[in-house]
Amino acid sequence: MPFSKKLICLLTSLLFFANIIDAQDAPKLYGAIPSDRQLAWQEKEMYVIMHFTPTTFQNKEWGFGDADPSIFNPTNFDAAKIVAAVKAGGFKGLTLVAKHHDGFALWPTKSTAYNISASPFRNGKGDLVKEMMTASKNAGIAFGIYCSPWDRNNTNYSKPAYINDVYYPQLNELYSNYGQLHTVFFDGANGGDGYYGGSKEKRSIDASTYYNFEKIWSMVREKQLGAAIFSDIGPDIRWVGNEKGEAAETSWSTLSPASPVAGKNPSPGFVVEKSLPGGTLHGAHWIPAECDVPLRPGWFYHPEEDGKTKTPAQLLDIYYKSVGRSASLDLGIAPMPSGELHPDDINNLHAFGEILKKTFATNFAKGASFKASNIRANKKMFDPSNLIDQDRYSYWATDDSVTKPELIIQLKKNYSFNVIRLRENIKLGQRIESLAIDNWQNNEWIEIARATSIGGNRLIRLNHPINSNKIRIRILQSPVAIALSDFGLFAEPQ
Repeated sequence: MPFSKKLICLLTSLLFFANIIDAQDAPKLYGAIPSDRQLAWQEKEMYVIMHFTPTTFQNKEWGFGDADPSIFNPTNFDAAKIVAAVKAGGFKGLTLVAKHHDGFALWPTKSTAYNISASPFRNGKGDLVKEMMTASKNAGIAFGIYCSPWDRNNTNYSKPAYINDVYYPQLNELYSNYGQLHTVFFDGANGGDGYYGGSKEKRSIDASTYYNFEKIWSMVREKQLGAAIFSDIGPDIRWVGNEKGEAAETSWSTLSPASPVAGKNPSPGFVVEKSLPGGTLHGAHWIPAECDVPLRPGWFYHPEEDGKTKTPAQLLDIYYKSVGRSASLDLGIAPMPSGELHPDDINNLHAFGEILKKTFATNFAKGASFKASNIRANKKMFDPSNLIDQDRYSYWATDDSVTKPELIIQLKKNYSFNVIRLRENIKLGQRIESLAIDNWQNNEWIEIARATSIGGNRLIRLNHPINSNKIRIRILQSPVAIALSDFGLFAEPQ
C-alpha cells in the first residue's frame, strides 16, 4: 500500500477512536431530548402565521362557511412583498393558513369545489399556497402549512365522508405538492355552528376519534419527515396556553400532559393544561412551547383595528418573553382585502427587525478569557471558550460530581450591556434549573440577575445597562453535570 494511503487510513482510524473517546467522555443524556426536527425548529426562533381567506372580505374573525367565493379577489396581492416584510422583521419562517374554519381552500384542491379556483383571483387559475411557498423559498424563509380540521362549509362535516374524501385528501395534496415544510399546524377549534352546505346547524364531534390524529401524524412523518407538528400538546410543539405570546418565566421544554399521550401522539383540542405555559420539570416528553400572538388585535384584518398594530417596543417585550424563555414566537399577520399588508404592519415589522439586528450585532463576550471552577476531564473538548464560538452545540461541561460550578469571564475591556444570553446544549437535555449572574464592582461581586430553565435560549433583559469588564456565572441548581453552550452580552440600541 502506498505511504499516502497508509497515512490516510491511520488518520481515519485515529479520528474514529477519538470520536469514540469523546462520546465516552461526554455527559450522559438527561431526561427527554429533542429530535432533529425539534432542533431545527428551535434554531428558527421566530416565524409568522398568515390568515387570509374570504373571512377577510367579510370583516369577520371566524368565517361561517357561507361566503360566496366571488368575494375573494385581492387585486394587489404580491407574495414576495409580504415575505419581504416578514424577513425584514427577522422572522425565519412563514406558516400559511391554507384553509381556515370557513372551509375555503386557497389552492385548487380536487377535494371540494369550495376553493380558490371558484374565485376571480388570477381569473380562476390561482394557487395562493403555491405563490406563498415560492416567495418564501426565494427569500430563504421556511414554509409551513395550517389546514383546519374543522370545515364549516362542507355538507359532510361530522360524517366519515368528510374525513376520508375531503380532509385526508387535502392534507395529502398539501404535504405532497408544496415543497419541504418546516411545520404543520393544528389548533383546537373542532365542531360547532356552521353553514354545512346550507343546513346551518351546530354539529359536534369527538376530536380524538373523528379525525384519527394518529393517522394524520403518520401521514406527516411519511411525507414531511422534517416538519415539526404543532397542536395543543404536541407531539413536537405545544401551545403555550395563551394568545399573548408569553411563556412562563420558568419554562421547561419538557412536558408530562395530564391528557393521554399514547405513543407521544396527543390529539389537539382545547386542552386545559395548567402546565402549558411553563412545561413540566423532568417532563416525560420533549414538547417545547410555541407562543402565538397576532400583530394586530385580531388574527384577520379589520379596518377598525388600523392604528392598533403592535409597536416595535411591544414586539420586543414579547420577544423576550417567548424566544427569551426557550420557546418560539409565532406572530400572526393578516393582509388587507387588497392582498397587501397595512403600511403600519410593514413599518413596525421592519423597525422591530432593526432593533434585533442592532442588539445582537456585537457580542461583548467575544475575546474574553475564562476561569472555571471545574472543567470536565477532556478539557479541550469541554473548555468554557466554547461559549463564544459559532457552534450552538459546543459547550462547557463539568465532571459528573460537579453540579454547582462557577465561571469567571474576564472581558477584553469595560463594556456597557443590558442583555445576557445563555444556552444549553439541548441535545443532551435541559439540565440547568437555576443560575445567578454577578458583576465585579468596587472589588466585590454584586449579583445582577438570576434565571431558571435555560434550555435552548435564555435572554435576561436587565432593567438598566451594566458597565463591567468581569462577570461571574454561578450555577445554583442542576441535577447533573452542566452542558452550557453559549454566553453573550449585548446592548439594545438607544
